[in-house]
Amino acid sequence: MVAITPDSPLASIFGRSVKKRQLVVDGLGLRTVGDLLWYFPRRYVATAELTEVERPREGEMLSIVGRVRSSQVKSFTNRRTNRLSHRLEVRVETAGPEFVLTFFVPHKGMAESEQRRMAPGSRGMFTGKVQLFNRSWQLASPHSVMFTQGDAAREGAPPGLDGLDDEDGQDSGIDAALAASLKGLVPIYPVTSGLYSFDLQRIVQVALELVTGVEELFPERLRERYGLLDVMTALRWIHGPDDHAQLGAARKRFRFQEALVLQLVLARRRAALRAQGAQSRDGGRGRLLAAFDARLPFELTAGQREVGEVLERELARPHPMNRLLQGEVGSGKTLVALRAMLRVVDSGGQAALLAPTEVLAQQHHRSITAMLGDLAGGGMLGGAEDATTVTLLTGSMGKAQRAEAMLRIASGEAGIVIGTHALLEDRVTFADLGLVVVDEQHRFGVEQRAALTDKAQSPPHVLVMTATPIPRTVAMTVFGDLETSVLRELPAGRAPIQTNVVPLADQPHWMDRVWQRVAEEVAKGHQAYVVCPRISGDVLEQGESDQREVDEDGRDTTPRKQLAAVEDVAEQLRAGPLSHVRVGVLHGRMPAEEKEATMRAFAAGTLDVLVSTTVIEVGVDVANATTMVLLDAERFGVSQLHQLRGRVGRGGLPGLCLLVSSSEAGSEARARLDAVASTTDGFELSRVDLEQRREGDVLGANQSGYRSSLENLRVLRDEKTIVAAREAAEELLAEDPGLTGLPGVAAAVAAVEESSSSDFMEKA
Repeated sequence: MVAITPDSPLASIFGRSVKKRQLVVDGLGLRTVGDLLWYFPRRYVATAELTEVERPREGEMLSIVGRVRSSQVKSFTNRRTNRLSHRLEVRVETAGPEFVLTFFVPHKGMAESEQRRMAPGSRGMFTGKVQLFNRSWQLASPHSVMFTQGDAAREGAPPGLDGLDDEDGQDSGIDAALAASLKGLVPIYPVTSGLYSFDLQRIVQVALELVTGVEELFPERLRERYGLLDVMTALRWIHGPDDHAQLGAARKRFRFQEALVLQLVLARRRAALRAQGAQSRDGGRGRLLAAFDARLPFELTAGQREVGEVLERELARPHPMNRLLQGEVGSGKTLVALRAMLRVVDSGGQAALLAPTEVLAQQHHRSITAMLGDLAGGGMLGGAEDATTVTLLTGSMGKAQRAEAMLRIASGEAGIVIGTHALLEDRVTFADLGLVVVDEQHRFGVEQRAALTDKAQSPPHVLVMTATPIPRTVAMTVFGDLETSVLRELPAGRAPIQTNVVPLADQPHWMDRVWQRVAEEVAKGHQAYVVCPRISGDVLEQGESDQREVDEDGRDTTPRKQLAAVEDVAEQLRAGPLSHVRVGVLHGRMPAEEKEATMRAFAAGTLDVLVSTTVIEVGVDVANATTMVLLDAERFGVSQLHQLRGRVGRGGLPGLCLLVSSSEAGSEARARLDAVASTTDGFELSRVDLEQRREGDVLGANQSGYRSSLENLRVLRDEKTIVAAREAAEELLAEDPGLTGLPGVAAAVAAVEESSSSDFMEKA
């Protein structure tokens, strides 16, 4: 007999079940026995407890543990064949609603046999598609596996897996492998059309009985050190646990294994970065930074001073700084970054700030130039003695403007360079790039970030900024090769922001009051934003996500309705409730000159209300703006709502944010909005965001390498595991930097380092 190993094809354990094998291979992408063994259940149901079903949803595949209340054999004339046929109708009770299951059988004897197998009082697992018929919940095309049966339970079920292709669609009985695995908890696997969780459970149990040569990653001493199961025990318990203790131990093994490998990759990367050489940027005589600090009209917050000192120390070292600076909206990250850039300029180098949009790049250019005053007038009449030059480079600039900016950058005249993706072009060269600041890094892909750092003569120092608060474990997992600093304290002058949900599903007439409040604020001399999810019709802002609700299988369950669009809303406001105020429009499809002119007009106060897409999400700073109305607010994510809200209340005036939504009370969308309205703590909201949305979406499409790597880990749920794995990784590398004593672990680390996720970690 040929040995079955993890590399063996699935055909080696399937026998004659070609149809099901193809469903597993084509539908689930599992091709080897190893693929199958590492395809873990999505959830588990207890055989001793009836399943709690709160709200069945029509069309979903549902697996329940239930108790048979009644089973009746009924005969009927088949209209297609005009022959007598039979069906078994079974009523099953759960810890929620009752379900009706109908089994069609070829002859009466089989129907009666099945009736005895599913006698009243017997318990089992039942799977089918949820339907509502005659006010009764049904499980259509059902399958069943009985835990307790009547006296006449069928005998002689087909051995092994050859019974998987039964044409009648009914469960053919409990084969030996499956029966052995039905213990305290029954695994439920993600499956595809035509394949049932029972099918996969049978296949897995056969594979576990036959497979040999499964590599053990951790030697016994390491398993004892961290309290881990051996791999085969963990596999058997993850696929067929007797109880929650066994399930917990198996999960601990696989989650710790995944976390440790990732943390070892990141720890090695940190060590490699520390070993790289870089030019020290100690600030020289520090005249420019000192002059800037002397002119600041306010005191730095304690957090800004603390982070600034950390950056100064790291910039002065002879190896690259790689630091993530995260902070609340309005916490003063840009000021901290500017002081670091001035220190590099004082050292004779250049600093580049990479922004994701032209609006943000222009905003940074305006605000930094304004903060520097005559210190930004290098080489110009009226410029200060130690002044530098601040240069902007964007894709929409005219040919002459671009040429002039590129010349300043290449010659070194521009000490501070601010730009969009245009900075990444091959034609753009720097005289001495010493610091790269990446704003809102999640907007950039791996290659884009790397393209800018590659323009430096030696590895530049890197500061990554984000106003999206990141839970500690996300930072450790996704940005684990970066050191992290956090700004929590808001500068003096930031006013509180009141946030309210406007529930149009319950109170549609409140919309009139929304526009009245906007008009009242304008009458006081203040300004307002109105944010829409669309530009016009169904056109999204370029680069923006469309917040959707999905079920646990990834199916889109978002209610469909006509969404608010910038151009339509602006026209309605001008013609109706805000006809007496000055209304402007801003979105990503406008020409750059028009966008710039609109933002300047709003900042200057010549526009009262700005109807916009989320292009104003980051960087836009208008102190007189006190009110924000978010239309169809349920279409935005929690972190995005928090970011947008941070655009108001920036000038010492109290802010008001109105989340207008048609979502129903009790829905997930409404829960998101209620969470945003309940707190202005971005770090708390980031946890809510991660808990409520699919994790991969939160991490972002550009983090796809990690998205594919996080198979068993969840960065919030497994916080303790990730922290422990990081500590373990540091200990193991301190003892054995090459991991020569752990060949299995070393191979797993190498595999990740060679994968696409390594590209992200290396270049992020």
